[in-house]
Amino acid sequence: MTRPDVSPHRARRRLVTLALAAGTVLAAAIGAWAQGDLGFTDTPLLPGGRWYVHDSRRPHPRVVDPGIASSQAAPGRPPSDAVVLFDGTDLSNWRDGEGKPSKWRLEGGALVSTGGAGQIVSVKEFGDCQLHVEFATPVQVKGSSQGRGNSGVFLFNRYEVQVLDSFQNPTYADGHAAAIYGQHPPLVNASRKPGEWQMYDIIFTAPRFKGAELVSPAYATVFHNGVVVQNHVEILGPTVYRQLPKYVAHGERGPIGLQDHGNPVRFRNIWVRELKD
Repeated sequence: MTRPDVSPHRARRRLVTLALAAGTVLAAAIGAWAQGDLGFTDTPLLPGGRWYVHDSRRPHPRVVDPGIASSQAAPGRPPSDAVVLFDGTDLSNWRDGEGKPSKWRLEGGALVSTGGAGQIVSVKEFGDCQLHVEFATPVQVKGSSQGRGNSGVFLFNRYEVQVLDSFQNPTYADGHAAAIYGQHPPLVNASRKPGEWQMYDIIFTAPRFKGAELVSPAYATVFHNGVVVQNHVEILGPTVYRQLPKYVAHGERGPIGLQDHGNPVRFRNIWVRELKD
């Protein structure tokens, strides 16, 4: 059998040919990208009748700086598209229940619940959103059950995710930290020790109304210290104590509320990302 010609000259020529071909393909891909031609329009239509699979015309996601995660020593940096409600410097984004400046305290970069000051609510209002809140219950443990490190995070100032010192502190199940208060206990108790910083990340879908009629209820997914504790649960109505909740029609947007329950719970690094279709 005659051995194929593998002379260095011919081998180099093949390599050059392959490189040129690869370069042509790459140039075509770059050109297509520059012209917005990546993707297809001859693929199946996705449900809803607007976009094809891999549609070249479909808008690309916005670029967002994801920020930096918090540590026990310091709060992180919010995502670049977040609305910052508290960055440790002032209370300008908050009012009391009557719309007046809040009497909550500002201590060491933290917003501290002050007994008798009442609920605090955000000046800005939101609909569907991602809400990030960091909190720490008091280092010095006092009381038990609902009397220990109690506060709350309210969406629309109506729908509460419970804040409580639930570290080795038994209470009723739907009153635990990260419960949808009075409705859904958390899947697990992911609480840190008293005094340590903890995080809630809440994905909230607002209820929809048509006039006075409820069209669709609110839903919430909650991460407590990075652990899923509420998995897209249906909220049955505004938070109430020892009663069944019942929806009352309201607007498409509402404020974030933080509860004064008489315990000096600290808050920091509070921000919101609005979620839009």
